[in-house]
Amino acid sequence: MKYLHLIWAALFRRKLRTLLTLVSIVTAFLLFGLLDAVRVGFDQAGQSSAGATRLQTASKLSFIQTLPMALHQRIAGVEGVKEVTYANWFGGAYKDPHNQVVSFAVAPNYLDVYPEMLVSAPERAAFAQERTGALVGEKLAKRFGWKVGDQIPMQSTIFPDRNGSQNWQFKIVGLIRSADTQRSGWHDQLFLLNWKYFDETTPYNQGNAGWFVARVNNVQQADKVAKAIDALAANSDHETRTMSEQAAMSSWIKQLADIGLIVSAIMGAVFFTLLLLAGNTMMQAIRERTTEIAVLKTIGFGDRSILVMVLVESVLLLGLGGAIGLALASGMAPAITAASGGTVNLPAAGLSSWAFGLGLALVFGLLVGALPALNAMRLNVTDALSGRA
Repeated sequence: MKYLHLIWAALFRRKLRTLLTLVSIVTAFLLFGLLDAVRVGFDQAGQSSAGATRLQTASKLSFIQTLPMALHQRIAGVEGVKEVTYANWFGGAYKDPHNQVVSFAVAPNYLDVYPEMLVSAPERAAFAQERTGALVGEKLAKRFGWKVGDQIPMQSTIFPDRNGSQNWQFKIVGLIRSADTQRSGWHDQLFLLNWKYFDETTPYNQGNAGWFVARVNNVQQADKVAKAIDALAANSDHETRTMSEQAAMSSWIKQLADIGLIVSAIMGAVFFTLLLLAGNTMMQAIRERTTEIAVLKTIGFGDRSILVMVLVESVLLLGLGGAIGLALASGMAPAITAASGGTVNLPAAGLSSWAFGLGLALVFGLLVGALPALNAMRLNVTDALSGRA
């Protein structure tokens, strides 16, 4: 655009004001990028090539409701099911309730259904033989300084033992490594204990399973298998809902909080404030340049050219801030993931996030610049030069 140098000069006519506005825009789009990474991270939970062959069966009422162990053999007998395992939520915390650990009490064949979780054969054998044995994620062990052979205290925020104590003791017998490097944070942060030890130690489980995981022979038949599994407990006091691993993960998260709604609400408030701030900046900038705009019209600039120049100035302001904010978010998200040891898994902003973010910047730029541009286009030269505009 041949008038870009005029637009750039007008944009930075008041450098301090423009820089402060840019900081606000950058902050808004940085927040957008990070929150969108949170949303994408939750959406990706449960996505993996191996996960596509797994179905999770839990209580239809709530994920905290347990299911009778009799379903184990019945699910295994459903046509299309290759293998079935089960687990219970443990609700573990290390030393302090604030040090929450993703912890499950799992069946002996649990790792067979999750081939992407790598545990050496000797460590698997030790886990099977040691009643209080535990397998811990490699990054989780690094986070707390654990090593194989350590005896560690673990609190359960849900289940006391038969003496009413929330304190449990476990021996680390092996480490879990992840074959899926893109989503290693999930498996590398797990704490697995023996289901039998859990069931015998707490009086509140009584032989039930928290959920079942079925591995299917054919992914194309997964929906059919899921319906057959749910039919086993239809019209009973323990009706089930069977879903793909990704759908089940999403359902669990939504029972805790609707991440999409939370992100949308926060960003709606942030962007609404941003529109007011940027709009005020543009109105002030055009009002201060009333005489200059009149001079431009006097020397031959048409109304349409003035309109376009102001709109481009506004879009440039929002676009520049948006691009910087998204770039910072793209760099910070992996850094946050690395700093947390995988506990917080934030993917870098992808092409869709960039496209959506820059699209928002374009729309906001047009909205913010629309009124100032119309005022500049309609400006009467005589009134402006005489000081009456």
